[in-house]
Parts: sequence; structure tokens; C-alpha cells
Amino acid sequence: MNIAVDAMGGDHAPGVIIQGALWAYSELGVNVTLVGDEDRIWKELAKEGKTGNGVQIHHCSQMVAMDESPLKVLRQKKDASIMVAFDLVKKGKAEAVVSAGNSGATVGAAVLTLGRIKGVERPALAGIFPGVKGNVVLIDVGANVDTRPNQLFEFGIMGDIFTRSLLNIDNPKVGILNIGEEGSKGNEQVRIAHDLFKKGPFNFVGNVEGRDIFSGDVQVIVSDGFVGNVALKLSEGMADAISIMFEREISRRFISKLGFWLSRRAFETFRRKLDYAEYGGALLLGVKGVGIICHGSSSSKAIKNAIRIAIDFVNNHVQERLEEGLAKFQSKGI
Repeated sequence: MNIAVDAMGGDHAPGVIIQGALWAYSELGVNVTLVGDEDRIWKELAKEGKTGNGVQIHHCSQMVAMDESPLKVLRQKKDASIMVAFDLVKKGKAEAVVSAGNSGATVGAAVLTLGRIKGVERPALAGIFPGVKGNVVLIDVGANVDTRPNQLFEFGIMGDIFTRSLLNIDNPKVGILNIGEEGSKGNEQVRIAHDLFKKGPFNFVGNVEGRDIFSGDVQVIVSDGFVGNVALKLSEGMADAISIMFEREISRRFISKLGFWLSRRAFETFRRKLDYAEYGGALLLGVKGVGIICHGSSSSKAIKNAIRIAIDFVNNHVQERLEEGLAKFQSKGI
């Protein structure tokens, strides 16, 4: 397997991206192609004391700034690293793309280069959250700011198939993220979507609220990308704040320090579960290929784990199962 990594995408590119790719190669044994400016990549490899063994370099002449217009990129930067990375997948030279770059440009490049799965109007980003009773999938977490009810319904279908395929959860419960559990709550698009979901081919349990994201009672939670991204960033900020406040309280009293020393393994496990870097990035569902979109500020650990998730995505044939599942639903007139 070969994973194409956008070496030029992200706030800390290319250094941190390359570190994560090298880590993935050594720990996961996967082939990695670093896509970007060859000279800059070689300089970073030299800093790491590496000669390039274990990774390939695919040179391209352009890169995408984090604040650059996605439309401008798609029209004017055909040799941008993210465009070239997805082209490697299209040509069969890589099985997946990992990028911490401009998310709008990444989604656009994936759609333009690979195309959408039949029956998908808009691809969506699926994020994995740690729940008390098991992992929870929130879809969409940022690909679509404005979403119509039928598109939310598509997200529900894709989230259901994805959860069955990658997380091995049979008959997952599916809910819509809303401001209340009643079907009459929320804006017009959510109320209409609620009626569509009741007729859907999945285990729909109704509306859920923000507090339900971490309970694990519902395995798939559907949202538009605006609300989903706010929920994602809020959860990450909360996790960081909890860790800081916890350590601050421990440092104040000797008895607390003693208690922490006795329970440090449990605390480290708890912190790992809250650390977004453990989950790598969000998975782009609905295109004819595999794409993982990471935070712009991703650490090398996050990049390594994003590559791990990409491997799991490919090995579990999630994209093929999405195609089969959507085709089955369409044949039933859904």
C-alpha cells in the first residue's frame, strides 16, 4: 500500500508533515509518497538525518495557502500538491491521500479529480469522537456549511455504512444533532430532514443534543458542516482545558500529587482518549477514493495516525461498501 501525503499542506509544513510520514513508515510499515517541493522536502529529510529511504518524493511546483480561495486553487493551481496527490490516487499510484492543508481546497480537489460516488450530491467529513460507551461518528464536521435536508439524509446513509464498515458496529443508532429531542425543534432544514430520516433505511432514533455526542448511546450523529465543525473544535478545546485544569489542581497539594502518581496510568489513558491526534483526522466520504483531512495545526503524531486511519479505510474497503450501499438504497427508490 502507498499513501500520498501532501507535504506542503498545514501550518507546520513541510517539517512536521514529513516527521509524521517517517513515523508512519517506521511504525506501520506503509509506503509513503511525499508530494511537494522536492528541494524543501530533501532539506527536511536532511534535518531528520534521513536519506529518503522508505519514502518516495513526487515533485510539484505549487502549494496552497491555508487562507487561499478553494475555487482559485481548482482553476489556477493544477500543479498544487493537493491536486497532484489526488491525481496519484486516480492513476492508481497511491491508495489514499492525507493532508493537513486547506480543507476547502482538499475537498474540492478530491471531487474534481476523483469524482463523487453515484448518489452523493455532496461529500461529507466524518469525525470520530470518544464516547463513554464506544466511539461516535459525527458527520459532517466541516465540508459543507449550508446543507439541504436531502443532503443531511445522504450523510446519514454514509455515516451508517461507514460505522458498520470501519468501526464494526452492527445496526448503529443514527440521530440528528439538534437543540432538542422533539421532532418539531430546530430550523426548517432539520425539521424536514427529521421526516426523511423516519423513512430511512437505518436505525433512526430521532434528534440528539450536543451532550449526547460523548455518551456513546447514539453511534452516528448527523449535522451540517457548520454546526459539526463548531462541535468538533469545542470538544478539542474542552479536552485541552480539562487536562490543563486537572494538572493545575494536582500541583497545588501534596496529597493530590500522591494520588496522581498512583493513578497516572489511568490519567494517561484518559488523556489519550481525549487527544485529537490519536484520531488523526476526518475521513472524506462520498468520493471515489480515500482522503483524510487533518487539522492545519496537526502534530507529527496526528499525521502518523491519519495515515493509520487511511490504511484501515482501504483495508476495510469502506469506499467500495459506500458505493454498494448507496446503490442498494437507490434501487429501493430511497
